[in-house]
Amino acid sequence: MRKLKLQVQMSVDGFVAGPNGEMDWMIWEWDNELIKYTEALTDSFDTILLGRKIAQDFVSTWQAEAAKPEADRSTHKINDTPKIVFSKTLETSEWKDTIIAGGDLTEEVTKLKNQPGKDLIVYGGAGFVSSLIKEGLIDEFHVFVNPTAIGRGLRIFSDKDGYQKLKLVVATGYSCGITVMQYIKQ
Repeated sequence: MRKLKLQVQMSVDGFVAGPNGEMDWMIWEWDNELIKYTEALTDSFDTILLGRKIAQDFVSTWQAEAAKPEADRSTHKINDTPKIVFSKTLETSEWKDTIIAGGDLTEEVTKLKNQPGKDLIVYGGAGFVSSLIKEGLIDEFHVFVNPTAIGRGLRIFSDKDGYQKLKLVVATGYSCGITVMQYIKQ
């Protein structure tokens, strides 16, 4: 069975974005070791899951990044990998290799996990990831903790009913200031 992995940047006080979705506090100038970690994670999946809001934001951003001569292999992978956008309102996407899924979240994700292939990954947004966590659908968490406290904003664990036990696989600090904590669902 394929695993669903989450890669997310988070503030030290547990927010994935500011109150209005601000992400200006995130570190984007990563050191070579963090880039290698991300590339290895990128090599492990062949399908990207996204919620409607972040998919609409990602389209222009990642297409513009891929058009730059200095675009790295991870940027091209995000553009070239099949994407499933979960939405009850969106009917089409201008992003190539994108399918819209409008059915029951748990059923759709379970069906994807049972298909052959590499793992699946989700990058956000906060509401979509919260729904996946609430339903217990994420198997592996790659949390990129930024050395910034923002005080308030959007969280991904706030809708969880009860506990979800996680097991720490590794925690690694990088010279750019980010600490990556990898957890698996128990």
